[in-house]
Amino acid sequence: MPVPAFRVGEGHDTHRTISGRPLVLGGVLISNAPFGLDGHSDADVLLHAIIDALLGATGRGDIGEWFPNTSPTWKGADSTMLLKAVVDTLYAEHWSLINLDCTIHAEQPRMGSWKPQIRQRLAELLSVSIEQINVKAKSGEKVGPVGRGESLSADAVVLMSRQIPPKP
Repeated sequence: MPVPAFRVGEGHDTHRTISGRPLVLGGVLISNAPFGLDGHSDADVLLHAIIDALLGATGRGDIGEWFPNTSPTWKGADSTMLLKAVVDTLYAEHWSLINLDCTIHAEQPRMGSWKPQIRQRLAELLSVSIEQINVKAKSGEKVGPVGRGESLSADAVVLMSRQIPPKP
């Protein structure tokens, strides 16, 4: 059975906030954050959600299968490198990103001024036009772990296409 020309993937990630660690979202250092995120790697929830969305769309499992948090190899890893490994693999298999729509859920810091920089960085990391990327931010409205500032989370949805070259 042929692979569909278009595939949708979704991803989600959540990490606890902790002091003494930088906050990195979408590969961008959020310099005004009074905390970072707890995780085995740099805990970039946005890139982790995007990785899961890419893997889901292409039927490749999830981030934990590719980069297990039980492996010392990924301890403190820069999530941009994790994303690059996934993107390089998928693009080599003729997958293309049509668009990415993602949401950062954070009570603090306010993300409005950071969204353009994150959008630009994601376009660079994914080797696509900035018009193919959308970044939204939502506060927790003081409800639940995000609203109380105990965690940040992110969601991502991608549309991928695959063009398999004809055999000679």
